[in-house]
Amino acid sequence: MRVVVRRVGAEAAAEVLAVVQSAFGARPPLDPPADALGEDERSIARLLARRGGFLATVDDVPVGCVVLDPTPDGLVLRRFGVVPTAQGTGVATALVEAAVDAATGREAVTVVAREELPETIGFWERHDFVVTARRSPYVELALWLGTSFDCPDAETMRRLGERVGRSLVAGDLVVLSGELGAGKTTFTQGLGTGLDVRGGVTSPTFVISRVHPSLVGGPDLVHVDAYRLGGLDELDDLDLDASLDSAVTVVEWGSGIAEGLAESHLEAVIERAVGHTPDDELDPRRVSLRWVVGQ
Repeated sequence: MRVVVRRVGAEAAAEVLAVVQSAFGARPPLDPPADALGEDERSIARLLARRGGFLATVDDVPVGCVVLDPTPDGLVLRRFGVVPTAQGTGVATALVEAAVDAATGREAVTVVAREELPETIGFWERHDFVVTARRSPYVELALWLGTSFDCPDAETMRRLGERVGRSLVAGDLVVLSGELGAGKTTFTQGLGTGLDVRGGVTSPTFVISRVHPSLVGGPDLVHVDAYRLGGLDELDDLDLDASLDSAVTVVEWGSGIAEGLAESHLEAVIERAVGHTPDDELDPRRVSLRWVVGQ
């Protein structure tokens, strides 16, 4: 049995709802009943519209799902469920792995379970989640994530960028900072691979911005170099508004300039590792990722 997990949005609300109803409907009666049982297609679509989610299928049949709900502190997993016929087959673990990957750059992934379901709590604890709060009948569990990554070479930098690219959705803004030669374009090349866009990603310094269309019907990648720009006014002159909601926008040299383009953004700072100089045979980097809201 091969489990396929794919990122979905509001367009998959009917499929996600069917999984939620099957998974939560099979649980023992709870008092009060699970909120998930009160969902309908419209409410699920509203949840998915925020950050999307994942749908697991076997032979093209939906068998599991999770909705991603971003918060200033991390990512909350909601409506996590697997249909009874697929439980114990690795579907739940595949969904957890996909969700954790999607949380790259966030401090933590959290989930709320019911205290009447100790097997469910045990499942999360086996996946390294720890209990952080108890408000009867709810138990909150969290998995703390690293937000700094060591990249000893260019290939590792590209792979990190690819991982981040897979976590991004339309409307996301990445503000990328680092000194000359730090690896900003290399990181963005990885983003392009993760987003599966067309064209080799190169530094847009002399054209200021470049658009890489999606090859799979996902968001385009808009790659901007703000090095020669004097401020937000000049950045506004690029008329990025037309693509901000439908594309992933990456702004190199964007710190202090690009943050006002969106309500939240992923701040990516690339620095040389402590103790190394440009003359070293190896010149490793450290990439710090942080989602910032309200700036």
